[in-house]
Parts: sequence; C-alpha cells; structure tokens
Amino acid sequence: MHHSVQIAGAACLVFVTSVQAQTSASMPPAAAVPERMPYDIPYGSPIGLDAAKHLLALAEAEARKHDWKMNIAVVDPHGDLVAFERMDGAQYASVEVSQNKARTSARFRRETRVFYNQFESGHAYVATLEPGLVASPGGFPLVEDGKVIGAIGCSGGTGDQDAVTCKAAASTVK
Repeated sequence: MHHSVQIAGAACLVFVTSVQAQTSASMPPAAAVPERMPYDIPYGSPIGLDAAKHLLALAEAEARKHDWKMNIAVVDPHGDLVAFERMDGAQYASVEVSQNKARTSARFRRETRVFYNQFESGHAYVATLEPGLVASPGGFPLVEDGKVIGAIGCSGGTGDQDAVTCKAAASTVK
C-alpha cells in the first residue's frame, strides 16, 4: 500500500510538471521592463496652418529633387488633418495612407518605422492597436520645444522614399 501511494504521488508530480512545462512553453517570455516609459513626449499646442503649409512645401521640394510624386499630410497632436497636398501624378491610394501615417505618428508620438520594424520582426499584435494604424516608414512626429505639435506623413513611393521626403520637413521643426 505504501508503495502504491509513492507511485501515485510520483505520477501526480510528473503530470503537474508536464502541465507546467507545456504552459510555460506556450507562453512567451516577459520582455524587459524599461525604467522609463518609451516615447513619453508631452503634447503641445497644435501646429498652425501656416507652419503646416511650410512643411508641405519643404517635403514637396525634397520629393521634386528625386522626381517622386507624393501625397503629404500634416496633422495636429490628435491626428486630425491640418493641411494636405497631393502632387500631380501621385497615386490615389496613397492619399489616405499619407494621412494615416501622420495620424499614427502623432497619436503614438513616434515614427511609423517603429511599427514597421515591430511588424517585420513578428509582432503581429501591432495590427490590433488601432484601426487605421500604418506600420510603414514615412510618418514623423513634429516635436517643437520638446512637445508633440503634430505629425507629417508621406506616401506615394517606397516606404524609404516616403520617409526621406517627410524627414526633410520634420527635421526642420525644433
């Protein structure tokens, strides 16, 4: 009888260990917890129309240097459109994409390439964060005096062409 209890106890231990191992194997490991919150940039007063039009002109000039036809959008910190331009010949599908890149960048306070990199490395959850989120290069937050005042998004070329176009304008905001 004592021997049967030991065998039953050992069987239970093996079963529990097996279940724990299977559960641990199916759960992803916890990521390192950062000391500070990433992208914790405060929101500032929204970009004005004149400043937004100036950024459109800068981005357009960069696109013209390369003969790229772009859709360019500038939004406020909420992601609402302030100014938009579709260059002659720019693809129609990119109108909404440029606006969503700008919206994504403003609302999440980061360059849209961050989402692209996460998605490319297998983090499919990115697609579940918000409807309209664009995980493609070409969206940049506009940070003035350490505060997000809006964002700019470009679309019409490759993601890297879009990023070069918009970065030329975004980098002038200080």
